[in-house]
Amino acid sequence: MVRVKVCGITRLEDALTAVEAGADALGFIFVESTPRFVTPEQVAPIVRALPPFVTPVGVFWDHPAGHVKAIAEACGLRALQFHGDERPEDLDGYPLPVIKTIKLVPSGELGGRPVLNLIVTERYRKCAAALLLDSAARWSEGEARQPIEWTVARELAGQRWRIILSAGLTPENVGRAVATARPYAVDVNSGVEAEPGRKDPDKVWRFVAEAKGVR
Repeated sequence: MVRVKVCGITRLEDALTAVEAGADALGFIFVESTPRFVTPEQVAPIVRALPPFVTPVGVFWDHPAGHVKAIAEACGLRALQFHGDERPEDLDGYPLPVIKTIKLVPSGELGGRPVLNLIVTERYRKCAAALLLDSAARWSEGEARQPIEWTVARELAGQRWRIILSAGLTPENVGRAVATARPYAVDVNSGVEAEPGRKDPDKVWRFVAEAKGVR
């Protein structure tokens, strides 16, 4: 069964809703000047309230290693997601599982199939426990995002990568995305929001049910 990460958590209420709905992981964005930025002071009490086997993930963007490690320790994070231009050598030495984001052009902007630089992607094999495929478009301020090409995720999964599929996923399309891509996990943020930083409980419940209902 596919795993589900609900990202952009800013409130304890939303975290507990996602957990009750069946989410396997929650994402906390420590990227300054973004719509869902949170501080360790906000996140630490949320993480302490989580039940066992729900993974708190910190999202970072070209931050120094010392900064990342300090936040991870202060908050009790159990995985790290890197969303910037981090090189493989930048991701060595972390004591937690690393997720590296690979950004693709949204499918609606393609003149044909996207071409991944598989040589570059392969360089992350030793340092990344999983790849997260996201859109190269700017983060959402509440508007809908275009999905990426799901078949790319399936091809990478066939190369023995743990693939986390993101970008433009909603309760309405996540079932088709999972059936097409067969990813290790799916990641959702704006697709289950009432407004930036605030989740819609009905959308969260429907998203998790649709994702995990695919056989």
